[in-house]
Amino acid sequence: MLNTVITGSGSYIPEVEVENISFVENPFCFDDGRRIQNDNVSTIQKFQEITGIQARRYVKEDQSCSHIATLSAERAIKNAGIDAEELDCIIVAHNFGDVTHGTNQTDIIPSLASRVKHNLGIKNPFCVPHDIIFGCPGWVQGLIHAHMFIKAGEAKKCLVIGSEVLSRVVDPFDRDTMIFADGAGAVIVEGKEEEEARGIMSHAAVSHTEEEKDFLTFGESFNKFGSDDTKYVKMKGHKIYQYALSEVPKAMKYCMDKIDLPLTQVDKILIHQANEKMDEAIIKRLYRSFGLREVPEKVMPMIIGRLGNSSVATVPTLYDMIMRGDLPDHEINEGDTILLASVGAGMNINCIAYKA
Repeated sequence: MLNTVITGSGSYIPEVEVENISFVENPFCFDDGRRIQNDNVSTIQKFQEITGIQARRYVKEDQSCSHIATLSAERAIKNAGIDAEELDCIIVAHNFGDVTHGTNQTDIIPSLASRVKHNLGIKNPFCVPHDIIFGCPGWVQGLIHAHMFIKAGEAKKCLVIGSEVLSRVVDPFDRDTMIFADGAGAVIVEGKEEEEARGIMSHAAVSHTEEEKDFLTFGESFNKFGSDDTKYVKMKGHKIYQYALSEVPKAMKYCMDKIDLPLTQVDKILIHQANEKMDEAIIKRLYRSFGLREVPEKVMPMIIGRLGNSSVATVPTLYDMIMRGDLPDHEINEGDTILLASVGAGMNINCIAYKA
């Protein structure tokens, strides 16, 4: 049978670490422009208790989204031991394109995938690059697309990247600024003719675009006394929390039910690093949906504490860190079954059941 298998991974974690205390002087406001009167120390403390975030990583001034995407791609290609010219497809998931330091304009012409192909020096004209914008679940969706290309016989080797530089599209007057981070992660997936089924075993994606469409947007600053029309990433945090808690476990269960996969056979759950408390609540609800009261210890690795929420980059970065042995308490061994899941702007949700 034809299996879609991850044969290599790589990630780039930006060098600039920004601690929570760095925001103590930020002039945080409510969405109507009123200044938040609480001292920022207590605001930051409450933020850390809810999200689990203590610090995040930002790119340097001379770096861009396509640049760090390339760095993660180079590491994945090397890890897979392939020649980049063998690639049939390059998929880059992002949401804001390249935003140059000191500007407020997104740049997606040419596509980031085309820029990555150029940066890698790939001359193969049949290596097709394209971007995917799907909110935070973009990288997981890109992996689903690569799987479909392989199953359809349109590709044998694909490079799937999730890259984001959110530090350049955040509003300094919005407390949600502290959530977001920069980063990039990539994998090589290959179609392999094998006797035993492994790799991507099942997948699911769902979308809700009624009121949910406005849960995550590009909107005006909370500083109502500003003079420019700059747009920033904006989200309705409580609405997203309620939506994710209700809908993500359903999508994950649907993915598993398609192949009659019992949750007791899942070794790891790699979920989008959005909010520690939210992720914990999602997984608890997933286990309850299978009639299980207890969530196994160490089933859900978390890296949000020091890396923040880098959107499309969180899941591939988490996967790569485990495979490189950077998370001592976690490992993925041959034969293990893992779930990859994410939720974000759209609102979109997806999940993959994968057997290593």
